[in-house]
Amino acid sequence: MTSEFWTAPNQLTLLRLIFIPFVVICVLDGNWNWALALLILAGVSDGLDGLLARVLNQRTMLGQYLDPIADKLLLSSLFLVLSFAKTIPWKYTVIVFSRDLIIVSTCVVLYATVGMRDFRPSLFGKTSTFCQIAAVFFVVLAQVSSRPYVAMLGRCFLYATFVFTTISGVHYILRTGHQLRHAEARSAALKNTD
Repeated sequence: MTSEFWTAPNQLTLLRLIFIPFVVICVLDGNWNWALALLILAGVSDGLDGLLARVLNQRTMLGQYLDPIADKLLLSSLFLVLSFAKTIPWKYTVIVFSRDLIIVSTCVVLYATVGMRDFRPSLFGKTSTFCQIAAVFFVVLAQVSSRPYVAMLGRCFLYATFVFTTISGVHYILRTGHQLRHAEARSAALKNTD
């Protein structure tokens, strides 16, 4: 685990975690240029850590957990502070947090009770995350640029965030129920063969 911690991709992911409080401070202080710069740096580090993991053959178990946690913490923090700053309506932040709480709670319960570990994101989940990233980016950019299309893109991605976050939450619940039924069926089949 210690050797995994020091790999280049994981160090970049940790750097992204360090960005979070500074981005939050910049938004709360209204330093939108700095907030945008840090957000872009976080995005570059996210793309770069995945590329380095593949190129340097440094995919690690720590990285598989740390990378989505860093992304989710950054996005959740930004949705929260942007709502406090009155640039994102609260309904979008509530839907994003509700879905994340449902998924995290379900993962913890399933891991603790039946040892389930397969929590790969679905296409809907990936689309939802993309929409959230784009929404946050254009909302922050709109505080720096007065071009009408920037604000329009921010609104479009917020609507898409609402739709795809809701769909991915429902899909996750249905998919988890399906996995549990199959796990129970396999377990019953194994008992019958004994």
